[in-house]
Amino acid sequence: MAELDVTDATFEAEVIEKSKTIPVLVDFWASWCGPCRILKPVLEKVAQDYEGKVILAKVSVEENEESPQKYAVMSIPSVKLFKDGKITAEFVGAKPEQDIRDFLDDNL
Repeated sequence: MAELDVTDATFEAEVIEKSKTIPVLVDFWASWCGPCRILKPVLEKVAQDYEGKVILAKVSVEENEESPQKYAVMSIPSVKLFKDGKITAEFVGAKPEQDIRDFLDDNL
């Protein structure tokens, strides 16, 4: 499964550049965030089922300030889909598995 822990230093290469060949779903999260902990295993499960169609990248807002600020992350969890180096779709908050599947089906 293509799943990455991304930092401010690796964001350009791991998200922006990779999104030019395969969509990258970025989860902005924090360890103290309850909804983030609920969403994480759901995203991981869905991303596994969509292997080859999307990469899941996780950015800790505790350890990285630049990327969340640059991409206007106001609350977490914040999930943004990057294609061709740009955000093409996004949602905020924990969502049930089917909603995430629908989100990907609509946006991939």
